[in-house]
Amino acid sequence: MILTDFYKFEHTARFAKSRMDCVASTRSYPEFEGKRALKDRAASKSRDGIKMGDFIIYYNDVPKRFGGDVHRRAGKSITMGGKNLSSVYVPDPSLPFGYGDVRGTNDALIFMFHDLNIVDGVIQGGGVIEVFVARGKSRDCIPLYNILCDGGLDDEMEYLRNRCKEVEAEPE
Repeated sequence: MILTDFYKFEHTARFAKSRMDCVASTRSYPEFEGKRALKDRAASKSRDGIKMGDFIIYYNDVPKRFGGDVHRRAGKSITMGGKNLSSVYVPDPSLPFGYGDVRGTNDALIFMFHDLNIVDGVIQGGGVIEVFVARGKSRDCIPLYNILCDGGLDDEMEYLRNRCKEVEAEPE
């Protein structure tokens, strides 16, 4: 198997414009698991709350201060706590796919977007990003993207989605 881990993020926040909450995962990728919330933060009249164990990312335009090869500048990024987790490259905007890698690792990311509509910088409700990790494959992002576009990763993605359901259903 090429793909090793799965995380599904959905825009459920009431106030945060670009916040995506992890709603399902295999809970198996240490780089992401180490970024889960360590304490609760109550919601307020103008701020969304956080529960201990939540995993939250922000999906935004790439800030100008983020570096990158001028020939391969990403349009979007995934951040957490103001730090870049991954740039998101979308070679063909007509397809709901993208790729990136996890900063500081050799791991590739494959993205699938579902109903991800952004209006004036605000992710519309119901937008979903599925993130698939391919450990040790950061140098193979473009070939992985091509395999994804050809449907060659469909079985692996479905396996991880189903495994996710099994893991989520287990008692803690």
